Amino acid sequence: MASSAVLLFPPNLSNSLSFSSRTTPLFSLFKTHTTFSSAAANSRTTSFRPLVVTVSASSRALQALIFDCDGVILESEHLHRQAYNDAFAHFNVRCPSSSSSQPLNWSEEFYDELQNQIGGGKPKMRWYFKEHGWPTSTVFDSSPENDEDRAKLIDILQDWKTERYKEIIKSGTVEPRPGVLRLMDEAKASGRKLAVCSAATKSSVILCLENLIGMERFQSLDCFLAGDDVKEKKPDPSIYLTAAKRLGVSETDCLVVEDSVIGLQAATGAGMSCVISYTPSTANQDFKEAAAVYPDLSNVRLTDLEAVLKNVVAAN
Repeated sequence: MASSAVLLFPPNLSNSLSFSSRTTPLFSLFKTHTTFSSAAANSRTTSFRPLVVTVSASSRALQALIFDCDGVILESEHLHRQAYNDAFAHFNVRCPSSSSSQPLNWSEEFYDELQNQIGGGKPKMRWYFKEHGWPTSTVFDSSPENDEDRAKLIDILQDWKTERYKEIIKSGTVEPRPGVLRLMDEAKASGRKLAVCSAATKSSVILCLENLIGMERFQSLDCFLAGDDVKEKKPDPSIYLTAAKRLGVSETDCLVVEDSVIGLQAATGAGMSCVISYTPSTANQDFKEAAAVYPDLSNVRLTDLEAVLKNVVAAN
């Protein structure tokens, strides 16, 4: 709840004061700025008018802007699918439930559903192989039957897929999504903290950032976390809780940009507000918990995001 206090200041002083819960306390300001010379105090030409200051216990200010990578900074779903299928073909991965004479190949429709339900590459493959049977491949003579061999298979596939994905990114054919770079620059110029939190493998995220946002922006990030940095993948909120700690800000003062309901759940689970910049594969998801939803960030400015966070406070 918010409470109001009526303070008397001279016109020239009341027009220049602003109050922030994160700067000098209100009453310190009052003590500091209400000491006037006796001449001014006794002057009949000095007029006083009330200044109403509202102090909110739940006030929020945008202090950190956090971007997901895949789907937000770049539209990458089709690139990841291509890299997985190339890995399955390279190692001749065949699941027992398949009637096809060809290696495993994830269709565009299936991968859209899969990547919107399970975050991270290894969890995707682990879930798929549990559902459809552990595959034969050139890694083992037969389907792996114990946890150690199954983990080894997934590690090998993921490592090869990651290298293939890097080759695609390095090709120079991939561009950042509209508005992303401008928003990053606006955030840094205004003194906000800037972070990237992705469930993907760290090496692949680093490559994406270096090639798509540039080395200068990448090195200026106040926090960068990948799937390797936390035990649980999105929709678990761990990555965003960790980011808030490293940034040194409250979760309620962070705003996350995500593209999918999995990322949205991770952000809101961490107590952060989240806006959605959806892609064609996530456009039909249920984003009712998002603070705002955009087709992309081309027409979104930092002032718009500040207003979004204020509206969240007002609604609560």
